[in-house]
Amino acid sequence: MWTKICGIRDVQTAQAVAEAGADAIGLNFYAQSKRVVSPAIAAKIVAAIDGGCEPVGLFVNHTVDEIRTICRQCGLQTVQLHGDEPPEQLAELARDFRVIRAFRVGAEGLSRAGEYLAACDRLGAMPWASMIDAYAPGSFGGTGHTAPWEIIRREYKTAEWPPLILAGGLRPDNVAQAVATVGPWGVDVAGGVESSLACKDPALVKQFVMNAKAGFV
Repeated sequence: MWTKICGIRDVQTAQAVAEAGADAIGLNFYAQSKRVVSPAIAAKIVAAIDGGCEPVGLFVNHTVDEIRTICRQCGLQTVQLHGDEPPEQLAELARDFRVIRAFRVGAEGLSRAGEYLAACDRLGAMPWASMIDAYAPGSFGGTGHTAPWEIIRREYKTAEWPPLILAGGLRPDNVAQAVATVGPWGVDVAGGVESSLACKDPALVKQFVMNAKAGFV
């Protein structure tokens, strides 16, 4: 079970997350996020973990040039698109990076995600992984809202679509159930392991990683 802890903003927290056994950390470059990190600090974080886990750059409606510049500065090989980026932009980035495409899903289900992935397939550039997050009006994620597990389990075409990363409202006390219900390839958390806004709690991180792996059968 691949686990990612998103919204890391300092070296000490990144090292604690790596020691807890997480597979990846998320570095959020969206200026309007309360978990935003500067490229200069992100570069120090990447250097400090030194392969201990995979650093992922989270972008929301950045241009291709902006993404490339930040990735070069920080030493990133994996990017997460969490805004309104079209399939053509994903295809361009996929030439040089592993791309995680996030979709915000509510009661309407995965039809829009399916249409997007079909467009990617026509371009010959499927994402490295798909993240399914909860839809919340006016937000690009990180709200703590829970994604519709049963809809995702029923509608996600595992055999045809990229590996599924489940996000949205996950916490140490529900991640094992989420994994057992949905059967994702990976899970992603931000607020669910925080003691206060944007401040990760090492004990919660460790418990989350352990419970996520325990829920995987």
